[in-house]
Amino acid sequence: MLDAILMIVSALIILLTLLQGGKSQGMSGAFTGGGSLNLFTNTKERGPEKIMSYATLGLGILFFILVILENVL
Repeated sequence: MLDAILMIVSALIILLTLLQGGKSQGMSGAFTGGGSLNLFTNTKERGPEKIMSYATLGLGILFFILVILENVL
């Protein structure tokens, strides 16, 4: 039962991650250093982006809790 829930949560994390928009200029900007590619900047997300970001965070936390529970039980 716990394995099935873990697979569903994993699939949802993958889908939400793929649906989120990119926050940088792409691969060329990452290699050339162009733009403001800084992981520690404070970004303002609005509307659906914010909801998807919080959902991804929540599912990530749930994923780690389920993995720990599976190893303990």
